[in-house]
Amino acid sequence: MRKKVLIVGGVAGGASAAARLRRLDEDAQIIMFERDAHISFANCGLPYYIGGSIEDRSKLLVQTPEAMYARYNIDVRTHSEVISIDPTNKTVQVQSKDRGIYDESYDYVILSPGAKPIRPALPGITSDKIHVLRNIADTDRIKQHVSKAGIRSAVVIGGGFIGVEMAENLHELGLNITLVEAGAQILAPFDAEMAGMLSKELASKGVKLILGDSVQSFLDNEMHIDVNLSSGAVVQTDIVILAIGVSPDTAFLRSSGLELGPRGHIIVNDQLETNLGQVYAVGDAIEVVDYVNGQKTAIPLAGPANKQGRIAADNICGLKTSYKGTQGTSIIKVFGITAAATGNNEKSLQRLNIPYHAIYVHPGSHAGYYPGAVSMSIKLLFHEDGTILGAQIVGVDGVDKRIDDIATVIHFKGTVTDLTELELAYAPPYSSAKDPVNMAGYTAENVLLGRVDVIAPPDLLSRDQSTTQLLDVRSETEHNNGHIPGSMLIPVDELRGRLDELDPSQEVWVYCQVGLRGYTASQILRQKGFKVRNLTGGYKTYLLFNPNI
Repeated sequence: MRKKVLIVGGVAGGASAAARLRRLDEDAQIIMFERDAHISFANCGLPYYIGGSIEDRSKLLVQTPEAMYARYNIDVRTHSEVISIDPTNKTVQVQSKDRGIYDESYDYVILSPGAKPIRPALPGITSDKIHVLRNIADTDRIKQHVSKAGIRSAVVIGGGFIGVEMAENLHELGLNITLVEAGAQILAPFDAEMAGMLSKELASKGVKLILGDSVQSFLDNEMHIDVNLSSGAVVQTDIVILAIGVSPDTAFLRSSGLELGPRGHIIVNDQLETNLGQVYAVGDAIEVVDYVNGQKTAIPLAGPANKQGRIAADNICGLKTSYKGTQGTSIIKVFGITAAATGNNEKSLQRLNIPYHAIYVHPGSHAGYYPGAVSMSIKLLFHEDGTILGAQIVGVDGVDKRIDDIATVIHFKGTVTDLTELELAYAPPYSSAKDPVNMAGYTAENVLLGRVDVIAPPDLLSRDQSTTQLLDVRSETEHNNGHIPGSMLIPVDELRGRLDELDPSQEVWVYCQVGLRGYTASQILRQKGFKVRNLTGGYKTYLLFNPNI
């Protein structure tokens, strides 16, 4: 029997579902409803079109209604908003620009309504100088506004991915940028010390950062708009970009009997089916399982949405495909550096009381003897049994492929030993014989096997100076250029001959520049009877926690 499938919303999840459905079932009747004019566009590329990195607007349009019909024989109805679902009679109600309000029957529905930018009810929020970024129409409005004569400044509210990308791209247009974030750091998927490197990069480019302060109101003064903060500060600007987060666009479903989570996300099973039979849901509007910790969460990312669209289509066609969860792999360009994360961060693990270890390494992007090598900072989080729980990387080059290596190992429930055993492509321009991913695995494995005890920079705050001695094993030049207060200097190459300068009754806390010489020193001291711990990632990690030094 011919299936009739309605798809509510396009972009990533809905468009992927439509194309997959047609490939699996040539006879199905497929109707896609999209409230706006564009059914599938590169929403992740919108900030880069505003900033001019993407010059051709048409490049943002992944698929048009005409092309979708020509290739996939899909009835695409734009300017058509589904406003309710009647699961008893198996109909949806549609409000159409051309046809008014009408009902459409279905055999199956795939919901892909997405998430909408949060726009809090603050005084002055209705000013036409305040913009959000969700779709092509929003993009066009922002592009038009910043192109006006006399526009010299912008305030971006929210330090998430969209906020940071908009800050960079508006800066590239020559605007003076202020980024306001209510939290203590930008980019919540990263832990504070890793996010600090990104804040430093923004500041170095002239972006003014205001952290730990929130917006209370706006005042439109015709020529400018005042952004009033909770601290009492007032920032005057020409345009405001609201990027404080998103919420699932599911209000139209509340009377349908559809089960929703506490924040309005659609509840689905592992086949992406809702509690309403033959109604599926995908994308930013659904609640998913965190692939690492097994808890319910919501992670609005394009990659998972595309996969979910495909899986929902599979299940409608009887293939019984499961969605195993989302691990939150993400990456961002912040001017000259790249930052990426996958799995859980330290904040999440602490909140869930999941035991873990953390190590840092700072390897080069490729062989040091080949020109152009630059260091990256890798933070690896792993369970006591060796299972990798998460990773964060910040660097100039090679970050993307390293985070993808680790993300793949996490997907297969791999361990730090698996990282050591990965055989990765090597040639001097691209990597080292021991890839940075291998190095992270070796360091973590040493911790698990008891070959080294490590400390992290926060441990220095509680160090008992009467029972421990802090030892810098770098060179004298390095020590003089900056060292941890209270540390004594014995270069690692001189350590064997100067052991008598150390008190064997005290624990030795060792550090070098990035951790490797410290590990060597700790092995020497351990085998000579000393109790010793090594600062993971060395002085460079210490600087991550103390960026103002």
